[in-house]
Amino acid sequence: MDRVRTGLELLVSAPEARWGRVGLVTNPTGVLPDLTAAAPALLAAGVPVTTVFSPEHGLRGTAQAGGGEGDTVDPVTGLPVLDTYRRTGGDLDALVASSGVDALVFDVCDVGARFYTYVWTMYDLMGSAARLGLRFVVLDRPNPIGGAVAEGPVLDPAYASFVGRAALPVRHGLTPGEIALSVNRAIGVELEVVPMEGWRRQWHFDRTGLPWVMPSANMPTLDTALVYPGTGLLEGVNAAEGRGTTRPFELVGAPYADGRFAAALNDLGLPGVRFRDTWFTPTFGRHASVVVRGVQVHVTDRAAFRPVLTGVSVLHVLRTLYPGDFACEPFLDLLWGSASLREHLEAGRDPRRLCSPPGPPQGELLYG
Repeated sequence: MDRVRTGLELLVSAPEARWGRVGLVTNPTGVLPDLTAAAPALLAAGVPVTTVFSPEHGLRGTAQAGGGEGDTVDPVTGLPVLDTYRRTGGDLDALVASSGVDALVFDVCDVGARFYTYVWTMYDLMGSAARLGLRFVVLDRPNPIGGAVAEGPVLDPAYASFVGRAALPVRHGLTPGEIALSVNRAIGVELEVVPMEGWRRQWHFDRTGLPWVMPSANMPTLDTALVYPGTGLLEGVNAAEGRGTTRPFELVGAPYADGRFAAALNDLGLPGVRFRDTWFTPTFGRHASVVVRGVQVHVTDRAAFRPVLTGVSVLHVLRTLYPGDFACEPFLDLLWGSASLREHLEAGRDPRRLCSPPGPPQGELLYG
């Protein structure tokens, strides 16, 4: 198997000395192929890391969705760890300035969905670096679900939030480095991307030869990442997205669902996927300790599978079969990037018409 060399691995093999004091933005996914974490690896290579910054879920990945670990000290390196989660604008600027760093280096694995927050931590920190006159460096990593296809609508700027700051589709098909290059047209930070070697856009993560490290507490496997750009939309309705189970985002359903749910989904003939009727009881989160009837999403053909169409279809079937129980929540607009999906569902219109055919990713592409 060919093996991808990440930006971190390439930097460690040829350390960069001209950045001055480095603030490293990372989490458990920032590792070398031998699983050495980014901070000790860079220090051992002579890169002067003086501060670590953590995104949502924290440096150690212990926090659930919507949380960070707070400011702490890295027990491995002894470096201060500053929590960036929920800090923006002047508050984030002050945090970065307090560290005294000359450059921010970002090494975090994304999962390929616009509403996953790590690239927006990157975006916000790029803005802080621009305002403070710092260099920003991205150590690039693969898009785990491949970079050959983009799917879903582009964000309407009126719905910009921490689950979508810039005009990307729901499944964007880009790497962190490519996103940084694309959004920097508006930010204007002094940006450098250390690209990977050997990655191909059509590859999913298991083709890279790299170790899979859970990007967050409810992203345990590549299977989770494959379905997440679609079933993650269930976080915007009164259904269960599978948090609190061992198969988050693959197990979806609702306390009001019944055996018609799986049958109706399979009758749609969606490409590359089948649905198995099942029951589950979330241990935390939405519908915790409640028996939920639903489906397990089984991807049968990755190349054909359209996660966004699949997620919208799940919402459509729930609304069609259970109109008296199903309800949308305001968060759905932020996940989708506009009000159109919620408006279609609430009006009883088929929202699948909103899912245009998938196409190639758009932006500053670095890889073939």
